[in-house]
Amino acid sequence: MTERVALYLQDAHDLRDGLDYVRYAEQRGFEAVWQAESRLVRDAIVPMAAYAAVTERLKIGSGVINNWTRNIGLLAATFLTLDDLAPGRVICGIGAWWDPLARNVGIERRKPLVAMRETVEVMRRLLNMERVTFHGEFHHVDGIELDVVHGRRSPRQVSIMIGATGDQMMELTGEISDGAVLNYCVPPEYNVKALELLDKGARKAGRTLDDLDRPQLVVCSVDHDHDKAIDYTRTLLCQYLAQQPHIAKASGVSQDVVAQIQSILGWPATKEQINKAKHLVPEDLIYRITASGTPDEARAKVAEYRNQGCTCPILYPVGGDVRLLIDTFAQA
Repeated sequence: MTERVALYLQDAHDLRDGLDYVRYAEQRGFEAVWQAESRLVRDAIVPMAAYAAVTERLKIGSGVINNWTRNIGLLAATFLTLDDLAPGRVICGIGAWWDPLARNVGIERRKPLVAMRETVEVMRRLLNMERVTFHGEFHHVDGIELDVVHGRRSPRQVSIMIGATGDQMMELTGEISDGAVLNYCVPPEYNVKALELLDKGARKAGRTLDDLDRPQLVVCSVDHDHDKAIDYTRTLLCQYLAQQPHIAKASGVSQDVVAQIQSILGWPATKEQINKAKHLVPEDLIYRITASGTPDEARAKVAEYRNQGCTCPILYPVGGDVRLLIDTFAQA
């Protein structure tokens, strides 16, 4: 029996190399590829379109875009367009973004739960090809619809998955979405509470946890040389702990460690700064919140996330040979 598995790409690879990776992942039985959009470095939509164009079966997900910077009409039209390119294969992974980045570009992330609820409701109605009038606190639309003159006017089967971290957003995810994109840089046991919250939210909508898909991002560093794999991960965690405090909090990392790393790293961080600070990342943290090491070690750790309710690991290759990672988890 095959197991579900997906690939996660950020910005560490040339985009054209990314096309090769997703084609290879499809050949090796991967279910999906998810494209990150987090720092101010690589938009998710352009790579998603490219991946869709060079594959035939692979699902294509945003992992995740934010619900603040794209007008709701444009957001729905964007995913309609992606579905034109890859019918039935597109997943909208969406999240509430994070500070200080959002604040630094002028976004005030107030009432994130209300904003997310409105975004999901209006977008789902538009993709269902409804004519929508909606006046909420964040979205105001009057009699709009996806104005398809040429092509399919049928409702689009685009799953809307929320990348939730906080408790209230996790519960809301269970209530209103098709599933959760569970976060990375957390230990497997993090999922216990997350699943309880998802189930609580699902029951508000007359559903259960089993009605929700639960793919999970997993930092995965694979190398036949154990020490090399660990060093790749240490470099990544150094940057994430400094720049994404919500991940540091979810990981249970001491604020003293975070503060020390932040005192060395600038924004954006340079390679020199990261190399200077990465020794501060505790080695036990690497083993606790990532799947790093030899192929056997990585497979064993990913199995822990599956055992804690992850329905499809989304593997984030942080260094080394991406094809080795794909081969390590190949299903075909």
